[in-house]
Amino acid sequence: MRKYSLVPSLIPSLILLGSLALTAACGSWSSDSSGRQPSPSALPGASAAAADRGVDPSRIKGLKIVNDNSEHSSCPYATSYPAVPGAEAMTAEMKKDIERRLADFRPAVCDDGTSAVEGAELNVSHQFLVASGDVLGVRLTTLDVRSAGDGLMTRTYWYDGKDRARSSAVDLIADGSTDAFTAALKKQLDGREGIDAASLDDTLADPASRTAALDDMAFTADGGLRVDFDRGEVGVPPAGRFTVTLSKATVTPWLSDFGGRVQRQTVHPSGRLDLGVTAEPEPAVPTHTAPKDDPTDCRRAKCVALTFDDGPAAPETATLLTYLAKYDARATFFTVGQNVAAHPELVRAEARAGHEIGNHSWNHPDLTGLSPAQINSQLDRTSAAIKAATGKEPTLFRPPYGAINAKVRKVTRLSPVLWDVDTEDWKYRDAAKIAQTVITKTGRNDVVLMHDIHPTSVAAVPEILRTLTARGYRFVTVSHLRAGL
Repeated sequence: MRKYSLVPSLIPSLILLGSLALTAACGSWSSDSSGRQPSPSALPGASAAAADRGVDPSRIKGLKIVNDNSEHSSCPYATSYPAVPGAEAMTAEMKKDIERRLADFRPAVCDDGTSAVEGAELNVSHQFLVASGDVLGVRLTTLDVRSAGDGLMTRTYWYDGKDRARSSAVDLIADGSTDAFTAALKKQLDGREGIDAASLDDTLADPASRTAALDDMAFTADGGLRVDFDRGEVGVPPAGRFTVTLSKATVTPWLSDFGGRVQRQTVHPSGRLDLGVTAEPEPAVPTHTAPKDDPTDCRRAKCVALTFDDGPAAPETATLLTYLAKYDARATFFTVGQNVAAHPELVRAEARAGHEIGNHSWNHPDLTGLSPAQINSQLDRTSAAIKAATGKEPTLFRPPYGAINAKVRKVTRLSPVLWDVDTEDWKYRDAAKIAQTVITKTGRNDVVLMHDIHPTSVAAVPEILRTLTARGYRFVTVSHLRAGL
């Protein structure tokens, strides 16, 4: 089905055409007097905790953000996790967990293009908790709307560079201190509305169930330890999520050697991550430059706007920029905020080469399912990251899955952009098929949807540029295309 690209100067009537992975982080959720977390609809948008913690992912040498997103409303999923050199065992665990969730979600929701659950969506996003010294901590936040209740689940993943081994959250506590630690948790939880005392005792007494329940622990900025429990883990499901925070003075005597190092690096980060591996050379960032003004006159020339979603990605985006420069082609990149934060140098390279940078939300949720405050958070944080990288705020945004309604339009001044040609490259990881789709379906003034997170999509670009250039097409940005119509 054709998705109109929203060219307002040409067809204004089409402007009207066409849940959240709440990466709420440790310390970012408020609790009521009972200690329960508010419902997901009351939570803020994407997490701001990475910035609050002072973790700058762009300083992690060799970092690669692994993304797997769809761009279709009938199969709405978006997942991401970081791959950090030296922490391969931790990366493999995150990958396994995400692949398990995708293997469950896609057959149930995507295979026949329909879902038994209205508004079904899977979103897994990441947040760095600490990346300093010889310790690394990451939280994955999962929203599976098909799940009972709020569908929100969180888990922390840890890596010990000293022992060169992945660790569980419970490894922050020394073996001999487990009883004292769990007793302190029970003391804070007992008496809260919704807590099942008998179930709580059983959960914290059994080693296997205790490890499963204590899978989200992280230190606060002042050295305390915050423990988050998913819905139903320590209380009746209707009571929602629970949080316990133990002070630094209370928890420090119970920490393992690893836990003590994590605590110190959280409170006073050294600013450099060293996991004991030989640093590999950083991939080169393209240095192509182009004049600010594109002289192409789309009233005379056959223009097309190639757009690339979900990046930047290393090294795929760098390779794509080189391909585009060879044909003097300009494109529009609809970037995801958490990836901009990890690779601002690639976004700068995009802008330097004359390409347009648009906003594609912070972590790719369906914006129509969010509150106005959550939509603002998703878009504003991403725009701020783009401005920090390029010095210029974006004017365009592409809503994930093309999902937009009156609420989303009212919240933002960014101009929405959909598409005319959908390559479905997220589904078909075949460079030849992708290239053929663009070549056969693209017409004058079309907006083409692709993704620079997929190597197969990037590999299709040379054939697209070569063939359409030979047919007289010129490649321009979305704003340039609109201005010429």
